[in-house]
Amino acid sequence: MVVDELTQEETDRLFLALADATRRDIVERVLVEGMSVSRLSSQYAMSFAAVQKHVAVLERAHLVVKQKNGREQIVHADVTTLRRASALLEHFETLWRQRVNRMEDILADDPPQTDADDRP
Repeated sequence: MVVDELTQEETDRLFLALADATRRDIVERVLVEGMSVSRLSSQYAMSFAAVQKHVAVLERAHLVVKQKNGREQIVHADVTTLRRASALLEHFETLWRQRVNRMEDILADDPPQTDADDRP
């Protein structure tokens, strides 16, 4: 089962990291190509330090990895973790669809009562 692959702590870090729009945007950008933190910081109306903090949150969630390239650190998306997150969301979607289907079945089996049914 997919849920067993991620601990509760890993799941919490993952969704906390993805809860922020800037961090989601960073992940999207580095999926296309690896970027240095300084290049990433030029894409946002915030300080280099603020972007660095966002990258650190993504790193703790294992959504990105940094690779040294000379004096720069290139940020790359961790596709394995993204696949695990996708699988977890698919698992939840399946659970909810099953519940909705069960509710539909229950409602279909329970016809609405009319006034005639209420008479003794």
